[in-house]
Amino acid sequence: MSSLSRELVFLILQFLDEEKFKETVHKLEQESGFFFNMRYFEETVTNGEWDDVEKYLSGFTKVDDNRYSMKIFFEIRKQKYLEALDKRDRAKAVEILVKDLKVFSAFNEELFKEITQLLTLENFRDNEQLSKYGDTKSARGIMLAELKKLIEANPLFRDKLQFPSLKNSRLRTLINQSLNWQHQLCKNPKANPDIKTLFVDHTCGQPNGARAPSPVTNPLMGTVPKAGGFPPLSAHGPFQPAPAPLPTSLAGWMANPSPVPHPSASAGPMGLATANNAAAILKRPRTPPTNNPAMDYQTADSEHVLKRPRPFGISDEQVNNLPVNILPVAYTGQSHGQSSYSSDDLPKTVVMSLPQGSTVRSMDFHPVQQILLLVGTNMGDIMVWDLGSRERLAIKNFKVWELASCSMALQTSLANDYLASVNRVMWSPDGTLFGVAYSKHIVHLYSYHNGDDLRNHLEIEAHVGSVNDLAFSYPNKLCVVTCGEDRFIKVWDANTGSKQYTFEGHEAPVYSVCPHHKENIQFIFSTAIDGKIKAWLYDNMGSRVDYDAPGHSSTTMAYSADGTRLFSCGTNKEGDSYIVEWNESEGAVKRTYHGLGKRSVGVVQFDTTKNRFLAAGDEFLVKFWDMDNVNLLMTTDAEGGLPASPCIRFNKEGILLAVSTNENGIKILANQEGIRLLRTMENRSFDASRVASAAVVKAPAIGTFPPANPAVGTSIGDRAAPVAAMVGMNSDNRSLVDVKPRIADESGEKSRIWKLTEINEQSQCRSLRLPDNLTAMRVSRLMYTNSGFAILALASNAVHKLWKWQRNDRNITTKATASVAPQLWQPSSGILMTNEISDTNPEDAVPCFALSKNDSYVMSASGGKVSLFNMMTFKTMTTFMPPPPAATFLAFHPQDNNIIAIGMEDSSIQIYNVRVDEVKTKLKGHQKRVTGLAFSPVLNVLVSSGADSQLCVWNTDGWEKQASKFLQVSPGQAAAPLADTRVQFHHDQIHLLAVHETQIAIFEASKLECLRQWVPREASGSITHATYSCDSQSIFVSFEDGSVGVLTASTLRSRCRINPTAYLPPNPSLRVYPLVVAAHPSEPNQFALGLTDGGVCVLEPLESEGKWGTSPPLENGAGPSSTSGAAGSDQPQR
Repeated sequence: MSSLSRELVFLILQFLDEEKFKETVHKLEQESGFFFNMRYFEETVTNGEWDDVEKYLSGFTKVDDNRYSMKIFFEIRKQKYLEALDKRDRAKAVEILVKDLKVFSAFNEELFKEITQLLTLENFRDNEQLSKYGDTKSARGIMLAELKKLIEANPLFRDKLQFPSLKNSRLRTLINQSLNWQHQLCKNPKANPDIKTLFVDHTCGQPNGARAPSPVTNPLMGTVPKAGGFPPLSAHGPFQPAPAPLPTSLAGWMANPSPVPHPSASAGPMGLATANNAAAILKRPRTPPTNNPAMDYQTADSEHVLKRPRPFGISDEQVNNLPVNILPVAYTGQSHGQSSYSSDDLPKTVVMSLPQGSTVRSMDFHPVQQILLLVGTNMGDIMVWDLGSRERLAIKNFKVWELASCSMALQTSLANDYLASVNRVMWSPDGTLFGVAYSKHIVHLYSYHNGDDLRNHLEIEAHVGSVNDLAFSYPNKLCVVTCGEDRFIKVWDANTGSKQYTFEGHEAPVYSVCPHHKENIQFIFSTAIDGKIKAWLYDNMGSRVDYDAPGHSSTTMAYSADGTRLFSCGTNKEGDSYIVEWNESEGAVKRTYHGLGKRSVGVVQFDTTKNRFLAAGDEFLVKFWDMDNVNLLMTTDAEGGLPASPCIRFNKEGILLAVSTNENGIKILANQEGIRLLRTMENRSFDASRVASAAVVKAPAIGTFPPANPAVGTSIGDRAAPVAAMVGMNSDNRSLVDVKPRIADESGEKSRIWKLTEINEQSQCRSLRLPDNLTAMRVSRLMYTNSGFAILALASNAVHKLWKWQRNDRNITTKATASVAPQLWQPSSGILMTNEISDTNPEDAVPCFALSKNDSYVMSASGGKVSLFNMMTFKTMTTFMPPPPAATFLAFHPQDNNIIAIGMEDSSIQIYNVRVDEVKTKLKGHQKRVTGLAFSPVLNVLVSSGADSQLCVWNTDGWEKQASKFLQVSPGQAAAPLADTRVQFHHDQIHLLAVHETQIAIFEASKLECLRQWVPREASGSITHATYSCDSQSIFVSFEDGSVGVLTASTLRSRCRINPTAYLPPNPSLRVYPLVVAAHPSEPNQFALGLTDGGVCVLEPLESEGKWGTSPPLENGAGPSSTSGAAGSDQPQR
């Protein structure tokens, strides 16, 4: 019986027990043999119901199974025999002796004879061994204690003595979910359907009026009341609720609105079309947010999925936030083996101090370039610091951009005091924008284009009074959520500034907001200074939660990096501070951490990192906790000088920690990995300073592309930070960090004579060929996992290979590296992830795969059906899309993991909804097979590329084609008839890299305007593949001659050439070259190559170098052209 069938038995047992079918419960326990009910066993033994005792035991063991079982049956039958003797019922005693006890004579004949002799005694107590036998009740009690010990020691009862932990009425809950899912699939759903049977799928009759709203999930059957939690759901829904009060959970947090919703108004367009459907899902009273009614990958094994006739689906929650019993076993970035972290991983070493000039109020590290720190102060200043060079890249002072457009209240306030404090700074998820919340009405959004290129994007008068917090969210487009002194929460379009929603219901100023999502359900937590916590969907139905923070404190809330655990930290008016973890399934505090001081000064701030640690600034210290231990782990004073409640912030990897100081500054703390990162960046800055002109120059941003003849300067792609000094953004020439200037000596001057870096020998770089004991077949597809802890390859024989780096003294981070060999990983079952192959020639198949965001699932095809694999077990979860036509490229929609774009062999693109197992639309625009797909959530477009060398842009709102263009192939450059064209977005999500065997081109994606084009020299052969580095500052290009080129992304100029002799052993008889190149997701100078001989190599520059070569200076204002002629300048250098 499969594990899911076994679990179904437990659900039925729970149901029978709740319905008081006692005899049936124990009958099923006995017949299934899954759960030994010790309480029932004790009861039957105590009552002397010996036939029932043995019958129940027979479901779990037999007399001769083992010595424990033999002893159990012997003790029971001996007790039955003695009781018959004690009643002077010799006939009964003889019957028991012959029928029940004689079986033991074969094992111990002497014992059987001794038992038989008891028949000759007037009172069996005359036997010395039985002289202490008391009355029947006490004798049964003594025997029962012995039996329990025997049962617990018996291996046959192992794992059968504990009933699994289930929420009340779990089977009812699943039935209700199924009915609601069926109702959602109805073509004409009624508002209050009449459910008459469970024997067939539910369908609503013909429509008799307006379309019903999306369903909510009130129970069909009665449920057992449960104490605590939040108020129950409103009773209105398609399935009638039971009279009993509903249990609550954090489905609870989101599933249980207040009985009377607070008023809510919206002053903007209601453009978030998915909100109603999300609300329908949210209102399931007992459903954890991670459950998908169509398919639950968290519990489904392959047998269950393949047998299931219903369509399958992948929710955001399942792709992003799988439960912790799955994720730590996998190798996702945040949750890889929690126990592998120790306090040594915490950033505790002070590595630098940065002067601010005013008190730091808020900080945030860039999500991609993790050495960039955004800071806001009490004087309204915002600054961007580069920690690698210790330079302040940019500064903006508080200034209202359009004062005349502001309300009179704001104008009056500014007339009296033209100053505003920064309450919050935050980067957008991709780092292209950041938001600033001020203490006076205003929110500013800036667009960031790297270096000092900081541009005004939006000014929003968001609230009356102080704007206390802001955060970015993505209900169906990038939005900014704000809250304020006026007690409102508001949602704004981050591109246009138009107001989307206004949430009203708090009775005190709103202190913080925390947007999050579960199972495609977007919601917002908000907290107020009176200690109230509320939660909102993107609709107008009022708050779904009304709850008290611990101690009625002003609280901030934050999820762990993987989104599975919720924490809050706050301080109340009396100065008492609390840091707690919430139980999302109950809507209650799960654990309260100890160690915060009494009578805190100000509100304690906190942060989380690595899915493992919490940190808070308190009592002039930074305090750390292990998330799984309520006791304080350790503290640091950061060498002194901290305020009573310092502001703190981890970078994304948790290797750096910024802490505010008393002296209007910031201290940066680092662990060993952070120290190495900063040293590498310092080396970069030094290299850049040698090739820059002596003058203060601005560098073109990687997100924008300069004109054909840019001004003299260096590219931001060549360094981590600008060189020398940097002028303030508002002509405010503030002081830089106190760092001694680097003086270029004669050797530095000579280095200005630029030369392409050539790497010819293995000693000139770090390279590692990954170990492989499987059949070597050419590597068709290659990628790093999103965590950077592993590499996944797909070979031409349809077999996947997975290499994982293990934690050891040489690699404490477990990240992929060329310095330590990984393990070719397989599950204990030994199975391989192997795609189905069609009847056609495997060489003609076009392999493709796409990885889920949390690295737990891979969707893959090799000419046959598309397969979904569990990356932990390698099991095939399901297959779909049988050819013809075959899938040739796969891409998950960035906001909805139920939507997959599938490029096809027949040149079409199918937009496939996995939740309902349906092709939503089919896009036609290519003339040959589709070879590349890339989504941009910023532009709301899908860009496709094909073997026809054509690029197409599709609007993801309506899937209309908005642009198309063929790549311009120069005369004399004959391309193969089915040459792959690949596309990849720059991390600004606006510029697009197109890779063809004849060229590399950079486009502005929305209009497909070609900004740069690069053509390789003929000697290198055709381009086989290319990709952006993780920071989009470099492009790694592989060639048919085995070489790899490194280009500066913003200029498409070569700066390094790695020849095959640097990473391949000499073998004249075998021509080996890379077919695919993959960039590490967080190490900008590491990449991997998939080779024609089946090998995979990881390459990194030497630690002493820190990067791949240096970029050529742009002399005399001459730069590469935006046409194919641009390649000419590079060809002699390559």
